Amino acid sequence: MKRAVWPCLGSKIAGGQPPDIALLPQPGAIKQAVDKGWAKPVGPDALKEVQKNYSQGWQDIGKVNGKQYGVYYKAANKSLIWYNAKVFENAGAKEPTTWKDLLTTAQAVYDSGVTPFSVPGADGWPLTDWFENVYLSQAGPEKYDQLAQHKIKWTDPSVKQALQTLAQIWGKKDYLAGGQDGALQTEFPNSVTQTFTGGDQPKAAMIYEGDFVQVNIGETKAKVGTDAKVFPFPAVGSTAPVVSGGDAAVVLKDSKAAQALMTFLASPDAATIQAKLGGYLSPNKNVAISAYPNSVQQKIAKSLIASGDDFRFDMSDQAPQAFGGTPGKGEWKDLQDFLKNPGDVAGAQAALEKDAAAAYGSGS
Repeated sequence: MKRAVWPCLGSKIAGGQPPDIALLPQPGAIKQAVDKGWAKPVGPDALKEVQKNYSQGWQDIGKVNGKQYGVYYKAANKSLIWYNAKVFENAGAKEPTTWKDLLTTAQAVYDSGVTPFSVPGADGWPLTDWFENVYLSQAGPEKYDQLAQHKIKWTDPSVKQALQTLAQIWGKKDYLAGGQDGALQTEFPNSVTQTFTGGDQPKAAMIYEGDFVQVNIGETKAKVGTDAKVFPFPAVGSTAPVVSGGDAAVVLKDSKAAQALMTFLASPDAATIQAKLGGYLSPNKNVAISAYPNSVQQKIAKSLIASGDDFRFDMSDQAPQAFGGTPGKGEWKDLQDFLKNPGDVAGAQAALEKDAAAAYGSGS
C-alpha cells in the first residue's frame, strides 16, 4: 500500500528538528533520504545485528551505494489468499498449492453457489499486487528485478504471459463479485468485509491480499483462524511467490542513543516483543515462529522467512511514484483498464509501457 512519506517529515528536517529515527515504507524513500543528506549509516553494533539476523535480501534492500542505512523492522507478506472457511467446507474445496489447483478450487466454489473472488478494483494498488505475484512465480526473480527497474519493457513476452494468466480469473465475470464492473466499484476494505459477512452465502469466497487483511476481517464477526483462513499464493511457475513490503528504520539524527535503538530494533528481542502482540510481521529470521500469537500469524511468518532471498519487494513500491503509486494514473489505471477489458492484453501492455517509459525516462 503506497503512503506519502515526505511532506510532514521533510518539514521537520528542514526546520532542524528531525526525529532521531524514522520508519520509511519504500526502498526509494531510503535512497531519497540518503541523496538529500538526511540519513546516517547504521553503526557497527547495529550492523552486526543486521548481518546476524537478516537474510542477504533484506540486508540489500536497506542499502544505498553498498552501505547499510535501513533496518527492516516490519514486513508485510503480500502473497496470501484469505478464504471463508464455511464456504470452502460446503463446496468441498481444498487449499490449492498451484495456479491450476486455484482454478479448480474456484470452480468448486462457484458450483456450490458462491462467487469465488472479491477483487478491489476501485483501488489500483491491489491489482498491481495480483500482477506481481503471478509475474514473480511465472517469470522468476531475475526477470522481476529487470521489470522493476524497467530494464525490460512491459511489452516483453513475460508480461504478456502474466496478463494472460491473470485473465483466467479476471476475465471470468462469474468468478468476480459483481463481475468486472462490480469489482471496479469495490474498494479494498469492503472487498474484505463482503467476503466474511453473510454467513455461508457471502458475496465472495476468497480475497487476495497481504497479512494486513486481518485488520479488516476484525471489522466483521468472523474469527481469524476459524471462520477466516489463509493459504500462500499458489505457484504459477515452479515456485510459489513471496512478494513483500515493509518499513525500515533509518537514523536521521545521529547519536549514541539513536544507534543503540537501531541495534535493539535489528535484534530478535525487539521484534519478539511486538510479534507477541499480534498484527505484526518481522523479516528477522531469528524471531521464533512460536512468538506469534496464533496459527495464522505463524503460517504467514513461516512462509516469509522460508523464502530466504527469493522474496521480492513490492514492484510498484520500487517504481517512480508517477507509475507505481498514483491513483488514476500509470500502472494503477492501466491494470484497472485491463480488469475492465481482460481480453485486450496487447493494449494493456502498450499502455503500461508508454506510462513506464514516461515515468522512468525512456532511456532507462
